[in-house]
Amino acid sequence: MKMAPMGLFGYPAMTLCVLVILAFVPSQAHGSLGVKNLNDGFCATFITPHGYKCEEHEVTTKDGYILSLQRIPQGRTNVGNGGAKRPPVIVQHGVMVGGMSWVLSPPSESLPMNLANSGFDVWISNARGTVYSQKHISLNSADPAYWDWTWDEMVANDVPALFDYVYSKTHQKIHYVGHSLGTLVALVSFSERDPVVMERIKSAALLSPIAYLNHMTTQLVNVAARAFIGEMTAVSGRPEFDPNGITVLNNVKSLCITHQINCDDMLTAIAGENCCMNSSVVDRFLDHIQPTATKNLIHLSQSVRFGTLSKFNYELPELNLKNYGSLFPPRYDLTKIPVDLPIFMSYGGTDALSDVVDVQKLLDTMSNHDADKLSVQYIKNYAHADFVMGYNAKEIVYDHVIAFFNKYQ
Repeated sequence: MKMAPMGLFGYPAMTLCVLVILAFVPSQAHGSLGVKNLNDGFCATFITPHGYKCEEHEVTTKDGYILSLQRIPQGRTNVGNGGAKRPPVIVQHGVMVGGMSWVLSPPSESLPMNLANSGFDVWISNARGTVYSQKHISLNSADPAYWDWTWDEMVANDVPALFDYVYSKTHQKIHYVGHSLGTLVALVSFSERDPVVMERIKSAALLSPIAYLNHMTTQLVNVAARAFIGEMTAVSGRPEFDPNGITVLNNVKSLCITHQINCDDMLTAIAGENCCMNSSVVDRFLDHIQPTATKNLIHLSQSVRFGTLSKFNYELPELNLKNYGSLFPPRYDLTKIPVDLPIFMSYGGTDALSDVVDVQKLLDTMSNHDADKLSVQYIKNYAHADFVMGYNAKEIVYDHVIAFFNKYQ
């Protein structure tokens, strides 16, 4: 029998259909991953110029990753709750973007700034591997070992570290907002009933949830799946996935030409028809695309290909046996999410990533959830990025998130 070609981290080179799914890669490089902003600091670049106080924090995970965390402790005018202690909120972004994705729009359209203005103590998280979170206690981001992780490690290490740190600073239970991958790591963490998280969480708002991924409708996703991107020599052996790298850009461009996909508007080609984003915000967004681990994208692609929600599949029985003690990776069971946890969920009718069929499957798994603790919002004309940078997201989504959090104060 001919063995599959071995790739990164010792598992076979595989289909990376989400190599470009969530990677909002423009047809040409739009920037340099915000290197200037990295030097200036997150707060100084994105928050304080708008008149808000901002604090820089760092959180160290159990496996040694040092995450950047920015705190907006009050609103611009410091009004909102009569001087009482402000309830903390962790805001978690999706894959291939960073915490700055929440604050690229004007302050009046930004979720963190609206939360701060409404009396909340806001903590913006930057996931491991993004440009503001590339520190480690012993590894350098140039080391292949630094990139040996998937969202499994984010669930096991990052989410509890964030909750523990914010709780240690505020001594209050915490609200949580996640978008895209930020919803996945939260849902799985809740289903695993991580004690650190469950003892500290008050409620959660999940925007464009992506627990299940196998009904995505974007044409580029299907083409990528057939193209076996993971087996391209351009990616094989590269532990860091740099969406602005020339090799990735050339591969995506080749796919678009070969399959006659209009990739001039890459955001629409990948995420669906966003109804409510200004072109200037889209340009800023494309200037701040972030790296992630190639292994992380492989893990996401497995959810697309297999239709399951499981730990990372090494796709060789002996490697699964070595890592899990079984031939197949353990599955995550979302029916174990505590039924009394207050959850607000919002999804869009034109979202090509968080497809309505997949969201309904998620809702079906939560059919036993306490009816008064689960609030679901469907927005017919919203797509994936509208929830983060839509010019009308404050009125359509954020006001509902804030009202939901206030209900569970």
